[in-house]
Amino acid sequence: MDFTFTEEQQAAVEAARAVLSGVAPDAVPSPALVPGAVAEDIDRPLWSRLAAADLLSLTLAPEHGGAGLDLIALCLVLRESAKVLARVPLLETCAVAMTLQRYAGGGPVTELLPRVGRGELVLTAGANGRTGHEPAERAVTAHRDDGPDALGDGHGGNAAWVLDGVQSAVPWAQAADWIAVPAHTASARAVPAHTGEAGAEGGGTGEGRAVLALVRRDQEGVTVAEQVSTSGERFGEVRLDRVRVGPGELIEAPGAWEWLRDLLTVGTCALGLGLGETVLSMTSQYTSEREQFGFPVATFQAVAVQAADRYIDLRAMEVTLWQAAWRITTGGVGELPAAGDVAVAKIWASDGVRRVVQTAQHLHGGFGADTEYALHRFHAWAKQIELSLGSAAAHEEALADLLAAHPPV
Repeated sequence: MDFTFTEEQQAAVEAARAVLSGVAPDAVPSPALVPGAVAEDIDRPLWSRLAAADLLSLTLAPEHGGAGLDLIALCLVLRESAKVLARVPLLETCAVAMTLQRYAGGGPVTELLPRVGRGELVLTAGANGRTGHEPAERAVTAHRDDGPDALGDGHGGNAAWVLDGVQSAVPWAQAADWIAVPAHTASARAVPAHTGEAGAEGGGTGEGRAVLALVRRDQEGVTVAEQVSTSGERFGEVRLDRVRVGPGELIEAPGAWEWLRDLLTVGTCALGLGLGETVLSMTSQYTSEREQFGFPVATFQAVAVQAADRYIDLRAMEVTLWQAAWRITTGGVGELPAAGDVAVAKIWASDGVRRVVQTAQHLHGGFGADTEYALHRFHAWAKQIELSLGSAAAHEEALADLLAAHPPV
């Protein structure tokens, strides 16, 4: 087996490193020192440089002006971005664009993709539902509007859709031009998407299935209330009050929302890995220079053992990340659906990044809490990553459901 990355994937890493080399994690105020968000907008200059380096179009097909690379390449770039706490919605924009490219079927929304690749549009996604503890698609309802004011012609599949509901903690919602919103189409028996039951891939057939809508941030009926993430970034509570979208702006294809959710989850794992690697490197450097009793504290067995444990965490985070990304990219088969590998990766990412930053704080002593030192910023971002797209406990429950639904033969 050859586990090396392709030349194209390695080139993407080198391009990302070049673009991100001038980014400083402390370029904005500390989230510990400001009552609200650390900045009003994303890092627009960095966004422009990412576009100029063709990193925003990395996973777009050539017909949309992209390089046609895969999720693995995107995760490699995300890993680099987390090392400098890049304040851009790279994950959200690329994941939504990849989903539109795969499921929109050449509809009107795919015309947005070249502009996304050029950095002219910012995309984000509501993936947390109302509270973060229930399926995101259940927080918004979608029903057809066959009345005289419908956007379509009022006949079947050409009718407009009407959205009502709320999505909380939408990353950088105020900076986004378009927001991908998962929804469900009325009632019917809810089938958890991760169980693998018939119809679960798209939330079932007929009413009650999961769909994915694309709405403009400034669209009539859309309001965005200010929220602030643990990392100090501007998030938004997106409320939809009878928001009408045309048939081309709502994806009914089975599995579209589930695929987007998996992309976002795996991408979050990549962010956790990059952040954790930087934090462990900071800890290694500090403990190698900090002396007690005339010796670097890194030479003390208790310190070395803790650092070694965190190194093992990072390697486990890495191997589970690439396993999940590979399953999604290739459609490779396994004893469980790909959702099982995604759950395992997020379990390791959530628990692993938490343990890495906690050990780092412990080994740094009081210096780790100094707001003039960058470690506390990484800690805040790590807590955000740990709980984004579901905690370790939530994914353990999802994994248990998968194991119950797919007993060994």
